[in-house]
Amino acid sequence: MSEQPVTSLKGIGEKTGKLFEKLGIRTVGELLEYYPRGYDAFDPPVPIGELKPDTTAAVEGMLKKDGDVRRFSRVAVTVTSVSDGTGTLQLTWYNMPFLRGTLKAGSRFVFRGRVVKKNGRMTMEQPEIYSLAAYESRAGSMQPIYGQTKGLGNKAISKAVAQTLENRGMEREYLPEDIRTRHELAEYNFALEHIHFPSSRQELLFARKRLVFDEFFLFILAVRRLKEKRQDQKSRYVLKRCREVEDLKNSLPYSLTRAQEQVLEEVFSDMEGGMAMNRLIQGDVGSGKTIIAVLALLQAACNGCQGALMAPTEVLARQHYESITELFAAHGIQKVPVLITGSMTAKEKRLAYEKIASHQADIIVGTHALIQEKVIYDNLALVITDEQHRFGVGQREALGDKGDRPHVLVMSATPIPRTLAIILYGDLDISVIDEMPADRLPIKNCVVTPDWRPKAYRFIEKEVAAGHQAYVICPMVEESEMLEAENVTDYTEKLRREFPSSIRVEALHGKMKGKEKNRIMEEFAAGEIQVLVSTTVVEVGVNVPNATVMMIENGERFGLAQLHQLRGRVGRGKSQSYCIMVNCGDEGAGERLDILNRSNDGFYIASEDLKLRGPGDIFGVRQSGDMEFKLADIFTDAGVLKKVSEEVNRLLAADPDLSMPEHRELKRRLDQYLERSYDKLNL
Repeated sequence: MSEQPVTSLKGIGEKTGKLFEKLGIRTVGELLEYYPRGYDAFDPPVPIGELKPDTTAAVEGMLKKDGDVRRFSRVAVTVTSVSDGTGTLQLTWYNMPFLRGTLKAGSRFVFRGRVVKKNGRMTMEQPEIYSLAAYESRAGSMQPIYGQTKGLGNKAISKAVAQTLENRGMEREYLPEDIRTRHELAEYNFALEHIHFPSSRQELLFARKRLVFDEFFLFILAVRRLKEKRQDQKSRYVLKRCREVEDLKNSLPYSLTRAQEQVLEEVFSDMEGGMAMNRLIQGDVGSGKTIIAVLALLQAACNGCQGALMAPTEVLARQHYESITELFAAHGIQKVPVLITGSMTAKEKRLAYEKIASHQADIIVGTHALIQEKVIYDNLALVITDEQHRFGVGQREALGDKGDRPHVLVMSATPIPRTLAIILYGDLDISVIDEMPADRLPIKNCVVTPDWRPKAYRFIEKEVAAGHQAYVICPMVEESEMLEAENVTDYTEKLRREFPSSIRVEALHGKMKGKEKNRIMEEFAAGEIQVLVSTTVVEVGVNVPNATVMMIENGERFGLAQLHQLRGRVGRGKSQSYCIMVNCGDEGAGERLDILNRSNDGFYIASEDLKLRGPGDIFGVRQSGDMEFKLADIFTDAGVLKKVSEEVNRLLAADPDLSMPEHRELKRRLDQYLERSYDKLNL
């Protein structure tokens, strides 16, 4: 059933099917793995006198007067107030005049909704109304909140998931029983059902624990398989050190840091050692990984071979290609780079393929289009992937399979503590660039409350007047019926009204078509757009040295690793840069954001965050970027990750190729997992 299209569900036609596709859901299997991003818990009513603004709460009390409908322009506003002995709360509904018949003075209800402070008084806007008995029946339950898109709300997604769970057949259990017993893990079908519809927090934690374990388990098994495949692989590409590489390094307008020199030495030693290199370079945002990649690619080219550099986005690939082309031209280097991206025309691609196959091109830069079948290389000796956490195990394997055991170098700016990196990248040797270039000005940080926004806007205006640019990050693309957070669509309009017309404000988000995204990013990079309002799609974006302000709305909704990545979009030029984090959450969020406020060191931030977050903190924010985990988080679930690693070691020691009868189902599931990893590449 899992491969059936979502349109096979009752009530989902072609039009709704396309909306589900926007969320990356085509099949009912993908729908079941579209886990809630949060839960709406029906907690006991709060005394009105204890209500806090900007929270969702329930209150129980008596209406002081009948509902009164007032009309403003085209909007009908229904107003009343409720009292419970500890205080009085104003209640407001928009365009719901029919409620007047329900809202009678002296009636007792439970009202549940968002509490805001307006003109010095507490108001609950658009609350749901329950009889005391109806609320009592819901008390303690947890309703799933899914990521949504315009035209497809939470109720529709929730209904589709419930229908799928009701109609599906049971999945066979694949995790060995001794492992399940040892770690007290739920049965798989139970976990899948209760991650969507838990009846209590305990049940949710039990379901999540199992699914997180599974995600890590299959991922690490896949990594171990990759390691086994690569172990002690001889390479026919012995890439000797070249004079041209040394000359380029010495003529750069800056000196490499001690850490860069050390990592470069490790890379060059691997490339000339006779064995296939499989190395990860971990380096903070702006630590200078790209120049190491360029020098390694040049070394491959000088040895008569080809090198490939794969980036996660077209804009970043284009930028790498242009900077390599300019660098070679400026230093008289005769090697030829070529670009391949998905949005190129058929003719452009054909010409690029011909250049690569005939070895007119020495260095090939592109997106995952580089590992499509049509690209035929001539002596591909080195493959480099940028922003490793954006590529899964399948992509790592596919790249390595492209040539005749080429050297593989992967780069990541996601700061992960070394103990976790060794587990996650078990197939790779690890190098760390733990030093920043001397000419980098540290970013100035501040954490502010929402009432500071007008000052922030004036500050951005001042920076733009000085010729600079700014990013504003929002957690959501569009307004959501369930979540209170800033969204890109409305915020862009708000800033257009806020700033003078001379300041061009544009929006960018993941739901845009690829060409549109590229156009916006290129215009921002060219300085034609002054303020870019975006979701985290800019986390791995272009290098815009002229951008000096990063303003992050709802900072409490992002993981610290992700916030650090976002902050790394600024501070890339000679001018002082600033990061403004708006905390719309509670004091706990303030404590987390304070870590960023104190430090610009990604590795320190990662280790501090690991200490701060407990294993039960599942309602917090995901940190892991786009690794292959839908639910698991390498920071929050670090303890589970370590246990899973031990279990995988134990299992493979006893049954290296999973051939025992009791592991047959696990082997089938692993093959399925790897196949899906490959499917993502359209191979």
